[in-house]
Amino acid sequence: MKLFSKKNMLAAALITVLGIVFYLCQKSGMFVDPTAEGLKEYIAACSGWGPLVYMIMFSVIPSGSVIAIAGGMAFGVFWGTVYTVIGATLGATVAFYISRLLGRGVVGKLTRGKMLKIEDGIEQSGFLLIFILRLIPIIPFNAISFGAGLTKIKYPDYLLATTIGIIPGSLVFINLGDKALDMRSPEFILAVGILLVMVIISTILKKRWSFENLQAKLHAQKR
Repeated sequence: MKLFSKKNMLAAALITVLGIVFYLCQKSGMFVDPTAEGLKEYIAACSGWGPLVYMIMFSVIPSGSVIAIAGGMAFGVFWGTVYTVIGATLGATVAFYISRLLGRGVVGKLTRGKMLKIEDGIEQSGFLLIFILRLIPIIPFNAISFGAGLTKIKYPDYLLATTIGIIPGSLVFINLGDKALDMRSPEFILAVGILLVMVIISTILKKRWSFENLQAKLHAQKR
């Protein structure tokens, strides 16, 4: 294996860019006040760059509920959801290609082996399994992204399953942030209720469907 092969250089470039972005995010003070209100004020201070800054937040730290709530406060339900989905899928894409380019050995060290158990399931069920794992986060977001990159799943299938799968959860937190501007309103109370329902359903499904159980059921359906 050549040290300076095209794949290694591209992977190094992706990691370098991601590291620089994360460093700049920290240095800018973006995460000094990691509350939804604090992040919303930071986004507002960025003026016209706000949407781009927000999407970068989500690409560096995907599936962050606090950031999503801040997005709802800053942009409202529609644009907040659009920017959140773009940012999260961008982060998922970067992790996917880093994994695909670097290979099992390096990625296993980066994730401490957490993504290895999902490989066989993705090989067998592909789109459907990625979709369910995004919809019901049984396994951490980045572990799914890295694990998928080590399989033969086609990127368009991975991207579509990720995008569709994260929309419901994103909408719930974005809606909560949008309605949080008036915490005494019936709309805010309803938003909190929807969040509680989602948490309860996710908890029940996690207990009922371990990853291994889910993988076995999907594999059995394909026979």
